[in-house]
Amino acid sequence: MSLHTASSMQSQIVLLAAVTVMGVLEQAYFSMQVIYARRKYKVSPPNTAGSPDFERVFRAQANCSEYFPIFLAILWVSGIFCHQGVAAFCGLLYLYSRYVYFHGYTVSAQRRLTPMYISAAMLWIMIGLSVVGIVAYFPWAGVVDVLKHNVVW
Repeated sequence: MSLHTASSMQSQIVLLAAVTVMGVLEQAYFSMQVIYARRKYKVSPPNTAGSPDFERVFRAQANCSEYFPIFLAILWVSGIFCHQGVAAFCGLLYLYSRYVYFHGYTVSAQRRLTPMYISAAMLWIMIGLSVVGIVAYFPWAGVVDVLKHNVVW
């Protein structure tokens, strides 16, 4: 089997995998920006305080990193249980809004707000897709029967 021959499972997740790799590369880019800002503003590790310009770069990267695990989990759940293409599209919009957020925040705290709201909306949409997909997955009558038999009252 060649590298170019995708299995059925791979074709069902390739878009999610591509968005995941792009997200990892974006996180690496943000981390590199903190390294450059440390050099530019002379803030040695482990210090996180310095000029306001450095602190905005540092906080932008930290905030993006804090949300990254949530993004990854919900991207995959929404893509697997609802629709890969829609989830990947929302994921791309999320990554783009985080890029704009990062660069806006490095200029001023105020410039982070609109892209922050857009990225939050993308997360909520993917959460909604995940819930709809998971709920639709279960045959509810069978779930109720399982609960009746497995729950100790």
